[in-house]
Order: sequence, then C-alpha cells, then structure tokens
Amino acid sequence: MTDLRSILNEAARQGLISPEAGGRLLPFLIERGVAVAEARPAAAAEGKAWSDTETPRFVRGFHDVLITIGVIVAIIGLWGLASLYAVPAAIIVLSEILVRRQRLALPAVSLTIALFCWTSLLMSHFFPPWTPSSSFGPAVTHFVTGFPILLGAYYVGYRVPLSLALSIMSGLAVVLTLLLRFVQWRSGNPAFFVDHPAMLAAVGLVCALGLFAMALYFDLGDRLRRTTRSDIAFWLHLGAAPALLYSTVSLLSFGEGGNIFFVGNMSSRAPVVVATVAALMLIGLVIDRRAFVTSGLLSLGVAIFGVFRQGSATVDTYIYTTLIVVGAIVLIIGTGWMPLRRLVLRALPAAISGRLPPG
Repeated sequence: MTDLRSILNEAARQGLISPEAGGRLLPFLIERGVAVAEARPAAAAEGKAWSDTETPRFVRGFHDVLITIGVIVAIIGLWGLASLYAVPAAIIVLSEILVRRQRLALPAVSLTIALFCWTSLLMSHFFPPWTPSSSFGPAVTHFVTGFPILLGAYYVGYRVPLSLALSIMSGLAVVLTLLLRFVQWRSGNPAFFVDHPAMLAAVGLVCALGLFAMALYFDLGDRLRRTTRSDIAFWLHLGAAPALLYSTVSLLSFGEGGNIFFVGNMSSRAPVVVATVAALMLIGLVIDRRAFVTSGLLSLGVAIFGVFRQGSATVDTYIYTTLIVVGAIVLIIGTGWMPLRRLVLRALPAAISGRLPPG
C-alpha cells in the first residue's frame, strides 16, 4: 500500500494527475486488489533510485521551456509598461494557471524568481538599504524582512521548492543583520566592522553554517531523494556553498579587503581559496551534492589566475592555463564522482554513511 501511495504521490508531483485524483484513486485501487509487483530486489531498486539523485526537477519537456520564455517576456513587458503593483497580480494569475493547475516546474521557478526581483524593488523603494554609512542601520533589516514574508506566503500557496529555499535564506539574512546590529551596538562603535573585518566574516560564517545545517536537515530527511525535500535541499546547498566559501576565505585571510574575487590580492589568498574549495568538494562528495563543487569553481579559477599572473607569462598564457587546470579538475571530478564517493563513504563510520545517500 505504501508503494502504491508513493507512486500516486509521484504522479501528482509530476503533473500526471491532480493530488485530489490521487487521493481518490488510492482506496479505489486498494479495494480492487491492485498491488505493486517487485520487479527486482530492494537493493537494486535503491541503487536505481540513487543513481542520478541530483537531477533538479525543472524541465519535463520543451513545452516547459516554451511556456517559461513566454512568462519571462510577458512579465518584462508588463514591468516596463505598467506600475510596480501590476507585476504581483500577473504573477498570481500565472501561478494559478501554470503552477496550481498545470503544475509546471520550470515556469514555477521563473515566477518565483520574478517575485524575488519584484520584492527587491519594492523593499528598496520603501527602505533603501544602501546608504553612505559605515554602520548597519535598521534600514538594512527592514529591507531584508520583506523577502521571507512574501516568499514564504508564495510557498504556502503554491508549494514551489525554490520559494521556500529563498524564504529560508532571506530569513537567515534577517538574522545576520540583527546579529551585526547587536554586535555593533554592544561595541559602541558605529564603524566596528570596518575596524574589525574578521569579526564581520565570523558572523557571516555562523549564518552560513546555519544555512548549511538547514540544507542538511532537508537532505537527510529524504535519503533517496524522492520527494520535494530534495529539491528544497538542492537550492539551499546552492546558496550555502558560496556563503561558506566567501565567509571562510574572508575569515582565514583576516578580512583583507573583504572581496575574494579581487585579483590584486589573490596571490596571497590563493592557498586559502584552494584549501577551502577542496574542503567544499570533499563535503560535496560526502553528501552527494555537486553544488558544492560547482559553486567553488569560479573562486578556484580566480585563485589559479592570480597565481599564474605573478609570473612572467603573457596574458594569454595564464588565462588559457587557468582554463585548462579548472577544466581538468571538473572532468576528473565529474567522471570519477561515483568511485571517489564510494572511497569516501568507506572511510566514514557506518552510523554516518547509513544516513547518507547510498554509494
């Protein structure tokens, strides 16, 4: 019965049937003795479920792509011609048709991103966060607060995984601004974080770890990644990895300049960036999330670029050498992901590896 219910839930999630129809079909099929036959051993079924677990459920055909293009073009046109308050009405109408009724995944993602952009414009209109000041004032907190409220309401109405992930990330951003304001208030120095950039990186690292813990919460709750919890975790990991990278490198570099993408100081930061990216890659292998690898590639490329830049080679030489090195790393990790992960899982205690996706 459990397998039959799971199949009907999966069919509803993919838009083949409505959730209401799935609920009515279950007792109907059970009364008639319908059962799910075991076509192969459970271990083989588990392996099949895991073999491509990080495929985001965005697109089910070019129909989704075509609809998404139409959504993007229409909203941009409306944004340019109509008032600020006409855009959310269009988002709601399109969400009712494309998300609630037709359950199209990629248009749901585009509508969520449109709502995020509209919320950013709305909040910046009432609470401009960027003021010529070195302190963190209440305007920054007020600006960020609107995101978890509106995106959370959108998730309640339409159950789009990205909207919940963005709501969680923006909620942690609110916590970050409150922590920064509290530390600044306790110090009595409005320019505290300008004088102590390492403390700013430390507070950012705490919130980045909180975001990573939230992503793991959703991930570990769906070990075989058969439900939308896996989609939510995917988006959270996509945000947590660069947050961890930026805050860790800034902290280990003692806040030098506060920008890890600035090539001028990358020669001194390169070992820290490479070590941090390597650690993120190892974490990605353990939890079977390629997002950790992907998010660090840009920083890794900039770090390698900074190292080669200090030599006497020409511009073309160190640019192309950087591309070759990064490309080789991507190919090695991409083609060897499965055997590398098996090696890592064997080195872990059974109590930990048993809670992770199978390898």
